[in-house]
Amino acid sequence: MFNKEKKYFFTKRLLDIALAIILLIIFSPVCLTTAIAIKIDSPQGPILADVPPRVGKKRKRFKIYKFRSMIPNAHQLLREDPKFKKLYEEYKKNSYKLKKDPRITRVGAFIRKHSIDEIPQLINVLRGEMSVIGPRPYYFDELAEQQKKHPQTKKLIKQMLEVKPGITGLWQVSGRSDVDFEKRITLDAQYAQRKNLLDDMIILLKSPWVVISGKGAS
Repeated sequence: MFNKEKKYFFTKRLLDIALAIILLIIFSPVCLTTAIAIKIDSPQGPILADVPPRVGKKRKRFKIYKFRSMIPNAHQLLREDPKFKKLYEEYKKNSYKLKKDPRITRVGAFIRKHSIDEIPQLINVLRGEMSVIGPRPYYFDELAEQQKKHPQTKKLIKQMLEVKPGITGLWQVSGRSDVDFEKRITLDAQYAQRKNLLDDMIILLKSPWVVISGKGAS
C-alpha cells in the first residue's frame, strides 16, 4: 500500500512519461528545424551542447540534453581560457548568470529566450533523471560555489535535492534568471517539500506564457 509520498512520486512518474512522449511528438518539427539552424549558424560544433554533468536527486550525477546555444566548448573556455577570465568572475558574481554572454550564437539567443534549447531534456525525463516539473538542475561547481557564498542555504539545498530536477519549475514561472540564487533555492525547496500534484499543474499551466514571452530568460 502506497503512503502519500510514494503515491505522489508514482503518479508524477506516470505523468512525466506520458507528457514527455506527447511533447516530443508535438515538438519534433521544431527539433528538426532547430538542429538544421544550429548547423547552418555554427557548423563547427555539435547540435547538442557538450556541458558538464548536473546534480540530480540525492546528488546523483547525470548528463543533461540541450540544444547547443553557444560556441563549441563554451563551458570549458569560460573556465580555462584567460580571455574569458573577467567574464567568468562576472558569471560567478551574478549567481552563475550573464546578461550579455559573447559565447551565445545568433540561433542560440533565440532558442534560449524561448526555452527551445531545453526540449531535448524530455529525453532525460524518459530516462528517469529529470521530471517535467522540478527544481533547476545545477552544475556541481555552481552549487558548491553558491553554497559557500550563501551558507544559510545549506538546508534548502538539501531539501531541493530530495526531488528530481525539472525542465520547468516554480522559480522559472517566478522570474527565471531575474530571480537571485537565494530566492531561487527557497522557491525550489518549498516546491520539494510540498510534493503536491496541484502545484505541478499550476506550474505547467503557467510555463507556456513564460516560454512565449521569454520573460527573465538568460
